[in-house]
Amino acid sequence: MSYHIDPSENFTKEIRAVGSEQLNLAIAALTERPKGLLEAIHDARKCFKRLRSLYRLTATAAPAFRQAENARIREMAKTLSTFRDATALTEVSQYLLNHAQSNEERAALKRIAKMLAVRRDKLAADEKPLEENVAMAIATCGQALEALSHVTFEDDGDWNAKHLAKSWRKMLKRAAAARETCKDTTDAHLFHELRKRCQDYRYYLYLLQPLWPSAMHAKRVEATEIVDLLGHHNDLALLSSLVNEQPDLFGKSEDLVHLLSAVITRQEALRKSAVAAAGSVFRDDPVDESRKIRLLWQDAA
Repeated sequence: MSYHIDPSENFTKEIRAVGSEQLNLAIAALTERPKGLLEAIHDARKCFKRLRSLYRLTATAAPAFRQAENARIREMAKTLSTFRDATALTEVSQYLLNHAQSNEERAALKRIAKMLAVRRDKLAADEKPLEENVAMAIATCGQALEALSHVTFEDDGDWNAKHLAKSWRKMLKRAAAARETCKDTTDAHLFHELRKRCQDYRYYLYLLQPLWPSAMHAKRVEATEIVDLLGHHNDLALLSSLVNEQPDLFGKSEDLVHLLSAVITRQEALRKSAVAAAGSVFRDDPVDESRKIRLLWQDAA
């Protein structure tokens, strides 16, 4: 996979190539399914996230295209989210199990992990709605490929540098705002927003890595750490929501007490680590950093 934009090449050609690769990878994952359908859905959704970040990075250069395609991809990903969420819950139950603080808690979390795995398998076994959604997603990827084949950008280094820097600055300002908001809150939605901004930053760093490979790799490692921390936090919030909606799923009340205690403890630790890491990742001024991106692009192009 070559998730990079080469500044020395035709800009339109590069954006089409990177975007087409992600859509074709998603189609291949959903069609071939080498590790099963649920894992294929997970792989396809990662492609959709990369694609949406690509379109955000180039948004100011083609705003109408970005708006239309972002909506298309977002809705497509939502049709597969139920099945991915069931898998995420089984994974986060194992994560909790790895951090159990007593034998009693560990035993309770083992029972809950087993129950969540059974629930996931039952959802996957109901093939008709799952296959219908997958077929719709594959068809939508084809439509997205067609739209991408028609988009065009200016092939001018200074023009592209200006627009890339503008998108970069906008992303960093949104990330800084999200980081500040998360300092004095436990709201899972706000931490999910911070995770999305870190995810964008990570993908932007991938896309423009040829401009400054060593520095962007180091930044990407830091951003990925936050994405992973807040991925666990988001999955734990999803698990808490399921507990509130369907407490009877979780068996004995004692198990539920152990579960909620474990969730609260881990979320607190994850929030603390994520906020501290975000302070390091987004330590540079957005205007200064975006100016560096502009100059680096102009020099490379």
